[in-house]
Amino acid sequence: MEGVNASPENPSPSTAATPLMRTIDLRGRHLDWAQLRAVVPRQTPQSLGAAEQTVRGIIDDVRDRGAVALREYAQRFDGVEQGRIRVAPEEITRAVEGLDPAVRHGLESAIERCRRFAEAQRPADAEVEVAPGARLFHRWTPVARVGLYVPGGLAVYPSSVVMNVVPAQAAGVDSVVLCTPPQAEFGGLPHPTILAAAGLLGVDEVWAIGGAQALAAMAYGISDAAPETSDATQAGRQDVLEPVQTITGPGNVFVATAKRLLQSVVGVDAEAGTTEIAVIADETANPRYVAADLISQAEHDPAAGSVLITHVTELADRVALEIADLVTTARHDERIRTALAGPQSGVVLTDDLEASVAAADAYAAEHLELHVAQPREVAARVRNAGAIFLGPYSPVPLGDYAAGSNHVLPTGGSAVHAQGLCTTSFMKAVQVIEYSQEALAVLEEDIVALAEAENLPNHGVAVNVRREG
Repeated sequence: MEGVNASPENPSPSTAATPLMRTIDLRGRHLDWAQLRAVVPRQTPQSLGAAEQTVRGIIDDVRDRGAVALREYAQRFDGVEQGRIRVAPEEITRAVEGLDPAVRHGLESAIERCRRFAEAQRPADAEVEVAPGARLFHRWTPVARVGLYVPGGLAVYPSSVVMNVVPAQAAGVDSVVLCTPPQAEFGGLPHPTILAAAGLLGVDEVWAIGGAQALAAMAYGISDAAPETSDATQAGRQDVLEPVQTITGPGNVFVATAKRLLQSVVGVDAEAGTTEIAVIADETANPRYVAADLISQAEHDPAAGSVLITHVTELADRVALEIADLVTTARHDERIRTALAGPQSGVVLTDDLEASVAAADAYAAEHLELHVAQPREVAARVRNAGAIFLGPYSPVPLGDYAAGSNHVLPTGGSAVHAQGLCTTSFMKAVQVIEYSQEALAVLEEDIVALAEAENLPNHGVAVNVRREG
């Protein structure tokens, strides 16, 4: 598009100090929302098609062969020869007891703050009398049983345990099951920090199952007879994973594909993509803070998106210098450089603050930071974002771990129509209708007329017979 310089090899003068982030110069342009949507940095959508055949086979296999299939997948994907698939309660207790005190304190603080926020999100029931004797009720009810998935592999995500379990508990869910991959390093058990987080939350049903097979097991349920063992406490044990109604939690492309394929069986949360951050900054912003925050999200993944939106070119220059300085001491510098230089990242130059807000709305960031003079006022004008972080002392990592908000948020621009995980993600509304005989009679002619118009006359008859007594 004319007016846009999207090449790292030909940066604008304001960002010539570093080749890491390309520049998209929107100054002097008057683009509508659709045009802005097309020109802001964007991650390449993750293709799920290549994984679909594999995942469909895994789902069918788990549905048909249950625990036998799960043990085979544990051997193939996790390098684990599994005995009991469900984690024994004493292992969860042991993990809690062995948890590093500093990590435990951090988790307990996060749990307490997340719980307070999640409980405040519970919606109130509604009741209205639309006419004499005609009452309608909007009643919220929790899902009975939910399944939560926490990935394993190279990274460990106890914070994801907190973010998924706490709102489910605040919603009043009766039963929570957690699935997470077995780890060869820990004798076939999940990572002990994951187990400890579950234990701190009172979750005692944990299954050592990873990947798409975990979602299939939670959706369809399995019955697992413990293999032959000399341990008398295990002999004859029958573990049953009852099916769930909703599944949430992050994962790789195979987990995302499983969610898509299982939507006709269970409710699922979003097919979350790679993390992203946008920062709106004005002349009051601290460039080192902005640079550190852009880097913090680039640290996640080479495909992570980091976007600075500003009308202050001098600030863009200074942020570029700070990025160049901070990256030199970063542990994951190669990953960060790749993310910042990718098409999903960049500096967006605008004419003024209002234009920056418009660009941010088009980008619809998972995380939006406001480094501006009046962050609350600006936040009130933002429509599309998963979470908004106000001012210099509310960085995204605060929300990732301990603020009390939820870090499971919409990515890839889906914040235009989606919201982050919260208490209502584990609830559903039931409509209740109560009419008296007199109130029904008032509508009899209307109902009969509409029923005839739709060629469904017995709908009218169902009302007529109540007049006849």
